[in-house]
Amino acid sequence: MGFLDRLREGLTRTKQQIVSRFEEIVQQADEGEQRTRPITVDTIEALEELLISADVGLPATERIVTAVRSKSRHGESLRDLVKDEIRQIFDGVEGPEPNGHKPHVTLIVGVNGTGKTTTIGKLANLLKASGKAPLVCAADTFRAAAVEQLEIWAKRAGVDIVRAPEGSDPASVVFDAIQSGKARGRDPILVDTAGRLHTRVNLMNELDKIRRVAARAAEGAPHEVLLVLDATVGQNGLQQAREFTSVAGVTGIVLTKLDGTAKGGVAVSIAHDLKLPIRYVGVGEGIDDLIPFSPRDYVEALFQEKW
Repeated sequence: MGFLDRLREGLTRTKQQIVSRFEEIVQQADEGEQRTRPITVDTIEALEELLISADVGLPATERIVTAVRSKSRHGESLRDLVKDEIRQIFDGVEGPEPNGHKPHVTLIVGVNGTGKTTTIGKLANLLKASGKAPLVCAADTFRAAAVEQLEIWAKRAGVDIVRAPEGSDPASVVFDAIQSGKARGRDPILVDTAGRLHTRVNLMNELDKIRRVAARAAEGAPHEVLLVLDATVGQNGLQQAREFTSVAGVTGIVLTKLDGTAKGGVAVSIAHDLKLPIRYVGVGEGIDDLIPFSPRDYVEALFQEKW
């Protein structure tokens, strides 16, 4: 399947959650338009309830509803109004600036349980399939299981991994990985960091040290910081994102387990509230089930007329 088809499939539960109600709302609005009447208060309230149930979030929902209310008098369909406003929300988010740094160093951050380690393996596989030669760095040295799991995924993806004994200094492992990547001609370098938020100070100190050491090993590193969020957590994940953004300088989001939730509208909330681009989405458990995120395809998949 193409990326759009796989995204549609990943959004199946979300679409099932909202499809029948949205069709009812659209029909009510269309009937109103045929009688040259504006979209009714009942229609607006139903739309608001629908968006919140899909985990679009209150701030983004209020923006969409306000736009629909103000523009509905111009005769546009409700579906087109909603789609257009969501597109504008995504358009207001700036993606990462391309740079020519090689190797390109990416830190992967996130709490345990979000699918962070498996995501790194899937991302390495995706990048390799696109012609790149990624190297994986196991810098979560406090959990032996994390290193072993990452090693399994690296082997599945057919990419090199740099690891160190349990309890090693994470920043030293990152330095060694960057040096190794340079020597072997590997690019990009994907760094798995410890997934914990037990104390903000410890997390901040560790990530800050990793960033400083990475910068010494490669100019401008880290060049990207991707936060892995679990879509099934919904709005609770946004607080995680704010925490990590404040301490790690997050530049983009990887949204996992999109296929396992009816609340896929959280992607809109991420773009609206956090102003961070979603770079990739997970749509399954297989190694090929991580795909680049396209806001336009997402909107089309979520609000296409034929489900």
